[in-house]
Amino acid sequence: MSLLPTAVSTPTPFPDYTGDPNLITPGVVGFIITFLVAAATVLLLLDMTRRIRRSRYREEIRQKLEAEAAEAAGEPRTGAAPKGPAAD
Repeated sequence: MSLLPTAVSTPTPFPDYTGDPNLITPGVVGFIITFLVAAATVLLLLDMTRRIRRSRYREEIRQKLEAEAAEAAGEPRTGAAPKGPAAD
């Protein structure tokens, strides 16, 4: 057991890098590209949310109009009540 500490070599620290730091970091250009990709993603998510909400509202309005047209024609309601916040 006394040989174990002498057999294990001590780790050497990493030497200081003496080259150009711009070669190993993304720099300003990398930051700008990353920022633009993140901004485009946020804008696409906002647009997708708006379009989904618009299509849901259009479906609710279509169901209401069909129900009103059926009541005006004297037919019983055959469809289910519209789902969503307007149904409450």
